[in-house]
Amino acid sequence: MVKITRIPSLMTPDKTNRGVHPMLMTTTSHVEGQKIHEYHGIVVGEAILGANVFKDIFAGITDIIGGRSGSYEKELGKAREIAIEDMQDNARRVGGNAIIGIDIDYEVIGSGTRSSMLMVSVSGTAVTVQPD
Repeated sequence: MVKITRIPSLMTPDKTNRGVHPMLMTTTSHVEGQKIHEYHGIVVGEAILGANVFKDIFAGITDIIGGRSGSYEKELGKAREIAIEDMQDNARRVGGNAIIGIDIDYEVIGSGTRSSMLMVSVSGTAVTVQPD
């Protein structure tokens, strides 16, 4: 079983953002049709796939179809979603209604498959945008 861990220091204590309008996010440095009214700084979100992920993936080799592992992609997608949600929460906390310049990184932490974990890290700049 794959364990996904949130990094506590980057979590927003109040997770009551459900029902809040979706945050506008882009990898570009601007939003077409919107004016950046205020910059709030860099925001990040991270999630870690547990140490047994690689062992579990290879144990479930029957899940691999056409050279792809569906279970691995599913767990990686979950980790990416968690990291993005944390980044959005951090942007809201500093007063942003959008995030620009988003970058998504994947990093292996540890040495050897026995102690390795996969970290998904997202970062961007929290801004307040208004229609032109």
